[in-house]
Amino acid sequence: MAQQFKIKKGDTVCVITGKDKGKSGQVLKVNRQDSRLLVQGINLVKKHQKQTVAQSGGIIQKESSIHISNVAHMDPTSKKPTRIGMKFLEDGRKVRVSKRSGESIES
Repeated sequence: MAQQFKIKKGDTVCVITGKDKGKSGQVLKVNRQDSRLLVQGINLVKKHQKQTVAQSGGIIQKESSIHISNVAHMDPTSKKPTRIGMKFLEDGRKVRVSKRSGESIES
């Protein structure tokens, strides 16, 4: 069964461990079955590409997935890593809230 994450596509995250520690980027894809994220500019790998009619051959760099436990959400005000909480507004909507600043995070 797939888990439910507090990090979603389009969020800005910071890498907290691994070879790209300290870098930040935007989430491009969330794989809930494997608990992995694809983050722009993070965990770059080199792939040897064979030449086809549509593409030229050579070595290309592309993003590889990173485990969700290795990233933290960026606080919208201080731009530092933070944890995420949930809060219900007066009109009944459920929103994500930054634990560091208390600021709501837009989806």
